[in-house]
Amino acid sequence: MQHTLDTRAGARTVEGMTASPLGDYLRGRRAQLTPEALGLPVYGRRRVVGLRREEVAMLTGVSVDYYVRLEQGREVSPSPQVLDSLGEVLRLDHDGRQHLYRLAGLSPRPEPPAAVEEADDSLLELMLSWRDSPAIVLGRAFDVLATNPLGEALFGGFPFSRNLTRSTFLDPGARTFYPDWHLVAENTVAGLRLADGLTPGDPRIREVVDELRVKSADFVAMWEQNDARGKRLTEKRFLHPEVGHMELRVHVFDVRGAPGQELVVYHAVPGSPSAEALSLLGALAATRRIG
Repeated sequence: MQHTLDTRAGARTVEGMTASPLGDYLRGRRAQLTPEALGLPVYGRRRVVGLRREEVAMLTGVSVDYYVRLEQGREVSPSPQVLDSLGEVLRLDHDGRQHLYRLAGLSPRPEPPAAVEEADDSLLELMLSWRDSPAIVLGRAFDVLATNPLGEALFGGFPFSRNLTRSTFLDPGARTFYPDWHLVAENTVAGLRLADGLTPGDPRIREVVDELRVKSADFVAMWEQNDARGKRLTEKRFLHPEVGHMELRVHVFDVRGAPGQELVVYHAVPGSPSAEALSLLGALAATRRIG
């Protein structure tokens, strides 16, 4: 397959057809839906996965030619009304709609992020006060920028990588550590795709994505689904090598002073076996620090 340069930002030409991030996203989301999910009749054998272009065009209220040009990158300025209709037809949630608008250039870009990501000192002080709740600060590509002691202990000191995207897909122990690995992996990729839309061309995100596209077939399959959304897992299960099974609630907060950074706090239901395991983990970590 031959790639040549195109004059539009983010566009490329593939075998004579210009593609774009917007077109890639539309194709990816179209492939995730079935006619049955939208109440469309199905006749005979279908040659495509998901919806046909003609079906999306009909439901959106645009011509087939116009929709084809959107996917091929020959039409790059859809109206807000068309985007709203596409978001409804493709069953996009809030994050997905925001991502669609950004790709179409109809959403203001955030300020350029700092070249070097660091967690703010005042945030670190706050995290240290949470002795019973693991807390970590993540950068745009899910680099671990800071932890409190219990957060460090929860992830075992991050022995494979201090980038959660890399460790999720490349660490052989990740599928044991996360009993629901596939859900965790999908959630991670969707968050990374959303971050990529917020800061297009970010060198750290591109570095992580490029590495994983070479080293992980699972990552490639999930990345090509073009799902873009913020962290959705409100609970996460862990199989910790020291304290065993834990089911923790997950709270994610945007760090307003540092666009792209997230504060992630884990919490166990009081009195639960997970709370007891988390307390034991904290005691073990404290013993190691004293020793």
